[in-house]
Amino acid sequence: MTDEEIQDVPRQQYTEKEKAEIFDSEFMPHINSMHNFAYRLTFDEDDANDLVQDTYLKAFRFIDSFQKGTNAKAWLFRILKNSFINDYRKKSKEPAKVDYQDVETYYNSDDVDRQITPDLRVESLQDMIGDEISNALNALDVDFRTVIILADLEEFKYDEMAKILDIPIGTVRSRLHRARNLLKEKLSEYANKMGYKNT
Repeated sequence: MTDEEIQDVPRQQYTEKEKAEIFDSEFMPHINSMHNFAYRLTFDEDDANDLVQDTYLKAFRFIDSFQKGTNAKAWLFRILKNSFINDYRKKSKEPAKVDYQDVETYYNSDDVDRQITPDLRVESLQDMIGDEISNALNALDVDFRTVIILADLEEFKYDEMAKILDIPIGTVRSRLHRARNLLKEKLSEYANKMGYKNT
């Protein structure tokens, strides 16, 4: 939900005490789900934290647009999804930035040789199956990744997903079907490489 969309919603007249109660009782219980969603969109802990913080700031700023007793989780997820898309668009238009001071500090440190040459045997065997599922999910286009996260990890219903993503239910269904097929294809390739055959 963009700032403009939030502002267009009929506003409630909450007291400061009611705002604090809504924030604590309806918004805060979803913070872990929000962080998981943000991390799966950004793949970066700091970016995920920033995205969640931005979402909660917007939620509090526009709390009068939230109707008490409705689905707070879906409302928050929609704000987060739109914040991510807006931020992603903004970053994609900016040139890549490199902090040469960080690069120089890294290469002058004593740990540089150890960090560049990890034990690949250990790394390749750690959590291989879980990593492969995560990698396959992360390799999907953001639209497909998002519907799988919302449906299969967060267990939203189709109508809730349609509101979060601002698309018709039919589009949710077709996108989810396509996303699951793409994920299945990616995991089938991995299974074949590992010697598993489809029966």
